[in-house]
Amino acid sequence: MKIDVVSLSQKYGNLQVLHDVSFTADAGEVVALLGPNGSGKSTLIKTIADILPPASGKILIDGADTAAIDPIDRAKLIGYVPQYFHYTPFTTVLDTVLIGRRPYMSWSVTDEDLIAVDKSLATMHVTDLADRFVNELSGGQRQRVFIARTLAQQPAFYLFDEPTSSLDLRHQLETASTMQKIVHEENSCMIIALHDLNLALRYTDKVVMLKDGSIYSCGTPEEVLTEEAVRDVYGVCAEIVENDHGRFILSYAPSNV
Repeated sequence: MKIDVVSLSQKYGNLQVLHDVSFTADAGEVVALLGPNGSGKSTLIKTIADILPPASGKILIDGADTAAIDPIDRAKLIGYVPQYFHYTPFTTVLDTVLIGRRPYMSWSVTDEDLIAVDKSLATMHVTDLADRFVNELSGGQRQRVFIARTLAQQPAFYLFDEPTSSLDLRHQLETASTMQKIVHEENSCMIIALHDLNLALRYTDKVVMLKDGSIYSCGTPEEVLTEEAVRDVYGVCAEIVENDHGRFILSYAPSNV
């Protein structure tokens, strides 16, 4: 399966936010959306998730316009984790993750639903939090719970908007590695908005770099994440270094200094 973003534009009132954006995300790929604040990453994620209707252009899943897909069927295909979470206080972690099974439920919870929830809790290392209320958790713990909810949904496509922003360093690396493994093993697909260039360089298969609402570059992480691109898009000087652990980007000063 694949998602095709075709000549997509988006507006907030008279403000043009996205300009003629086109790219493809294939099964088995983790696709990073990169760019500075205000470049359109979150708006693009929300538009692909059908939270915002496109101003123009289309989102296609295997050639079918997502706007024409039944909402229940679309919920089985696309799982979305927003940048900011809305939750009901005094709801347990278990019940929160179980909500991810809603597209599959009829009148009662099945053994299949519970198995999916248990697996998702274990994958995100939050099984021990299952009976805790969500409002009692730290921001990072809540973030892992909402990722687990989306895993329980078992979609073909994951849309994540800065899912590591509240996580500490260890859980950033664990989450990025876990999601890459899931996508590759299940032959699913993930489109993920990130700020951390090194996470994108290490854990993604394709990078779409945005600047001022347009695509600056699209390709493999090694092709897109160059010293010149970091300077042009982010306005900082950077150096690409390699060692036994891989390839890394060191940013060290604004480019006008």
